[in-house]
Amino acid sequence: MHIRVLGSAAGGGFPQWNCNCANCQGLRTGTVKARARTQSSIAVSANGQDWLLVNASPDVLQQVREHPPLQPARAVRDSGIAAVLLMDAQIDHVTGLLMLRERSTPLPLLATPEVLSDIGNALPLTRVLSHYCGVAEHPLPLDGRAIEPPGVPGLQVVAVALDSQPPPYSPFRGRPRPGDNIGLLLKNPQSGAQVFYAPGLGALTPALRALMAGCHTVLVDGTFWTEDEMIRLGLSKKRAAEMGHLPQSGPGGMLSELSRLPASVRKVLIHINNTNPILIEDSPERAELVRHGVEVAHDGMVIHF
Repeated sequence: MHIRVLGSAAGGGFPQWNCNCANCQGLRTGTVKARARTQSSIAVSANGQDWLLVNASPDVLQQVREHPPLQPARAVRDSGIAAVLLMDAQIDHVTGLLMLRERSTPLPLLATPEVLSDIGNALPLTRVLSHYCGVAEHPLPLDGRAIEPPGVPGLQVVAVALDSQPPPYSPFRGRPRPGDNIGLLLKNPQSGAQVFYAPGLGALTPALRALMAGCHTVLVDGTFWTEDEMIRLGLSKKRAAEMGHLPQSGPGGMLSELSRLPASVRKVLIHINNTNPILIEDSPERAELVRHGVEVAHDGMVIHF
């Protein structure tokens, strides 16, 4: 089973187009040791030819260009993307759907009913796509059932409801529903190995801790280093928790939670905000992650399980 990290940054990418924080400016000028990143997305395949695209980033065209297995060139028009699965309805995870409109058949689209509702009405992407390739909706169950995504043989997925807000444009903002944001358990039915993917994770429950402890790899929220990161930099008035993210540092932070997992679990952070000091490869914060056995995802990372 293969996971390819197509994009490892949070919304806006790294460097963010309008940001001149120390990280972004340092990357542009070459004064920091870091690498550019596109907005978060992964692709998963059992056979290396048919891929499940998890989240359709606005950077999807660049990501396809940079990952040749997604363009196998078996015909004049072709794609290795057999289906798309959405974790939520956030703009940085769904607007790339519009870039996939040239298909000759409806795009298989897996998402919870809540996400399908938001991108069908409040941000009517599926209605727009109905004038192009169209979509074939596959509502994701939240009852623990494993399903095989259409066109991606040998892979099973389980959607796990997470506590989170729907996007700001949603009519349900402030009234969150189960299904607004999910984690994804990726299962290899042949080996029994599992990977838990959750780019937006605001809190861990005992059930989630138990699930993660039984995984081969956890690929989880690495958005902010501190709870007040954006406030201190003068970039927002919101704390990490208000944006649905568990910061890495501090009591009860992601680093503390990951340290509780068995040593056999590979621990990787993804969806990293442009302000996060872990982007700087020789920073004290990156060194602390290394001491705890935690990796930082980068575009092009490959995980086998």
